[in-house]
Amino acid sequence: MQTPNVDRLAENGIKFTDAHSSAATCTPSRYSLLTGQYAFRNNAAILPGDAPLLIRPDTPTLPSMLKKEGYKTAVIWKWHLGLGNGSINWNTEVKPGPLEIGFDYSFLLPATGDRVPTVYLENHNVVNINPNDSLLISYKNPIGDNPTGISNPELLRQKADKQHSNAIVNGISRIGYQDGGDEAMWVDEEFPDVFTNKAKEFINNNKDNPFFLFFSFHDIHVPRLPNKRFQGKSTMGPRGDAIAQMDWMTGTIIEELERLGLDKNTLVIFTSDNGPVLDDGYKDEAEEKLGDHKPSGPFRGGKYSAFESGTRVPMITYWPETIKPGESDALISQTDYYASFASLLNISLDKKEAVDSQNVLNALLNYNSDARQVMLEESLTLSLRYRNWKYIMPFRNKPIPNWFSNKKIETGFDKTPQLYNLNVDINEQLNVASKNKDLTDMMQSKIDSIVKAH
Repeated sequence: MQTPNVDRLAENGIKFTDAHSSAATCTPSRYSLLTGQYAFRNNAAILPGDAPLLIRPDTPTLPSMLKKEGYKTAVIWKWHLGLGNGSINWNTEVKPGPLEIGFDYSFLLPATGDRVPTVYLENHNVVNINPNDSLLISYKNPIGDNPTGISNPELLRQKADKQHSNAIVNGISRIGYQDGGDEAMWVDEEFPDVFTNKAKEFINNNKDNPFFLFFSFHDIHVPRLPNKRFQGKSTMGPRGDAIAQMDWMTGTIIEELERLGLDKNTLVIFTSDNGPVLDDGYKDEAEEKLGDHKPSGPFRGGKYSAFESGTRVPMITYWPETIKPGESDALISQTDYYASFASLLNISLDKKEAVDSQNVLNALLNYNSDARQVMLEESLTLSLRYRNWKYIMPFRNKPIPNWFSNKKIETGFDKTPQLYNLNVDINEQLNVASKNKDLTDMMQSKIDSIVKAH
């Protein structure tokens, strides 16, 4: 598997080795990135496709802050932060949404590729919706007599687990049921061209303005259905080919910045919203064709997990002639983008704005600068990094969802405290909590104070 475009960013920017999404799953981490506050403050969890907008319109956000400074703002591709107020009519205007929380333009998958509705949403409206063919969505009961992954498995291109075996679109069963809206249905293999072209269009329309683009890849989220020209580009099946597709999109956007002469005035951050997972609901040979590739590197766990691989993610900052290439071990949370960008633009934040965000701008721009000393990690429990110590809170009085057992990922959820010294135990194998009670108690106390603050 080759990623020449991402490699180019890493070689000419700063490659971070200890950067983190705020949470081990996508909805909470995206919430924190855009609001500068931890997701537990809003009980943010993975949302169903018909959930109301998680970030309420009166909440300060990263795009709204930038918009006040004259930036044009856009979010393109995966959203999964809810829409509307809890009862959506997909055949009329769908709002509130991104436009109500600071974005000037949005072109979205309303939730994710594995959830209905399987349509594009541009600003407030479903693209290509036919007023004579209403789109109906349900996450409780089947609608109409449409085939599902359970009733008609012979129609499927990829076998799916029970959770992902409802409405079939493009030969793939999804979470949830839908009926109608046939002319508006997407084709998964067209995603790279559809969304990359929308990103290029936004950049071109705003080449004379300051702009902020949140280009929120769906790849390599399931279902993995790369375009035909990327099929076979790796030896790892659809998952590897989806990575090659993602790399092409990355390069295409960078090339557009260069063509327009904007690259030397544009900060690019490449990162991920949670750690890796192979089988996340569909059988696409991700495990069988993995070879010697290690998605989590030396770290334990993965997506959903309280271990390091739940939130320790790829991250690169790239800004030609401003950022000198290098590698950084600074402790970074995506929650910190908000305060850091405010610092870059000399914006003073209100005390109630981005309450968990710290200014780590020096570390984003200089590979030899430090960042955090203390950082919270969210999963079904809370964890804390204190320098190179990692503490995981006991997991008590909560059932672990049944679907966790299918992920083949070590969760890190235990009824006893866990403490690891990452300096000598990078893959969190030796729990030293019982031998370091004072440190364990101090880190639990720090978590308690963070939870109680604000």
